[in-house]
Amino acid sequence: MNQLALKLFLTKYYDLVFVFILLLIFSIFLFLSKSSLTNRINLILSKIPIKFLLFTFLVIGFIVRLYGITNPLADWHSFRQSDTASVTRVYLEDGLNLLYPRYHDYSTTQSGMFNLQGFRFVEFPIYNAAHFFLIRLFPTYSLEVWGRLLSIFSALVSAYIIFLIGRRFISKWGGLFSAFFYLFIPFNIYFTRVILPEPMMVTLALLALWSFIQFIDSDKTLYLLGAVIFMALALLIKPYAIFYTPPLFYLVSQKIGIKKILGQKRLLAAGLLTIVPFVLWRIWMQNFPEGIPFWQWTLNGDNIRFKPAFWYWLFGERITKLILGYWGLIPFAFGIMVYKKTRVFFYFLLLGMLLYMGVIATANVRHDYYQTIVIPSISLVLGAGVIEMWNLKVFNKLAVRGILIFSLLMLFLVGFFQVKEFYKINHPEIIAAGDAVDRLTPKDAVIIAAYNGDTAFLYQTRRKGWPVVDRPINELIERGVQYYVSVNLDHPQTREFMNEFIVIEKTEKYVVIKLSNDK
Repeated sequence: MNQLALKLFLTKYYDLVFVFILLLIFSIFLFLSKSSLTNRINLILSKIPIKFLLFTFLVIGFIVRLYGITNPLADWHSFRQSDTASVTRVYLEDGLNLLYPRYHDYSTTQSGMFNLQGFRFVEFPIYNAAHFFLIRLFPTYSLEVWGRLLSIFSALVSAYIIFLIGRRFISKWGGLFSAFFYLFIPFNIYFTRVILPEPMMVTLALLALWSFIQFIDSDKTLYLLGAVIFMALALLIKPYAIFYTPPLFYLVSQKIGIKKILGQKRLLAAGLLTIVPFVLWRIWMQNFPEGIPFWQWTLNGDNIRFKPAFWYWLFGERITKLILGYWGLIPFAFGIMVYKKTRVFFYFLLLGMLLYMGVIATANVRHDYYQTIVIPSISLVLGAGVIEMWNLKVFNKLAVRGILIFSLLMLFLVGFFQVKEFYKINHPEIIAAGDAVDRLTPKDAVIIAAYNGDTAFLYQTRRKGWPVVDRPINELIERGVQYYVSVNLDHPQTREFMNEFIVIEKTEKYVVIKLSNDK
């Protein structure tokens, strides 16, 4: 009710809100022009422990991610979230077995082969194992809530590590601002409260980075071992974690020189140990080809790499508009342009992200959640850019700081208006239909939840089966399919099945059909 009232107020009095924002910005400009006041604020801030501010940001970052946490799994990218959540659900139903991850989709959609065991060999199920134990230990919350909370916890750890990295290469305030951006960029707020393994992978990759930085600074093998463990786990979740490694090579080259790297047995052994678990997992996966989704398309399946559309979508629509809200480019540019030797680390991190988007070109263009991986590098560069703009002495201080504040306000405002659509449940009918299937059919029923191959609908039914009719219905019946449910009542296929088979329940939103000729 409060959200509705706020929405009505903003809709009716948007002009007053706009004037208020302008007055607020103007007041900030006037405030900044008073050097005595600015000095007083700086004095106050200097007395506040930086970790207290960081803790405050982490708490607020946690709170803002709770929005919509109990929503059904039918929001943005629900198809991919459903696949991840489905693995955990099968673990809850059949028991935990990390070597045999399975989910509810039996169709040929993912691999081109029948998958009647429901194998799901993508990432090693570290995320799902943690998800499973959280639900078992604290069953008060639902599977969906715990899945989102797990990603939120990962994001909070990531923010803290970003603070440490920023403090190491910028300053304590640079680290704080970097963590702030990671926590509050609207794009990242949404994509670090989803049921996907990416947030956990980012956390592990950042932990590996920080452990390796500590190893470089102290030369203690324990830190190197930590880097190996964290990066090995990150690679098991997503091999894309490999693109976090360019700054590691830079750090090593700075300490011992490029020519001496091959002579460092300790480092070579660490590199080998890092990739061995990933290689073993990939070898094991080959025993279950029906459970390995098509993946070659992610590289350059539509030949879009480096074509005009590639640059437009990734650097125009995604990074510039969706993530930085256009205006965030200003502090981001300052973070890149102002060269300092201590920040070359960031250039190599950005290089890794550019390689990532270039190699995994098609997937990055098609799906915005792939850019979750690049947010830490963007946050660190933004943190550096804010520090440089605030301390800039070449131009008028008031003008530069005013532009900085306005840019940051627009970053969050434009980003918010883009991302707020992600939370919406655009097709609530699949939830109602899923509840009907759960109520009307046996728990072990095999069904078709026709939704053009999108498994989000199948997930809502809590049953195993097909998300699409991918071959003659009689062949699917022979393979064990017993029920058909659809939310598209006007589809010719749905009408055909309603005439041919037994309609169990039909409403304005959905129809549930028993695939039997015994009318």
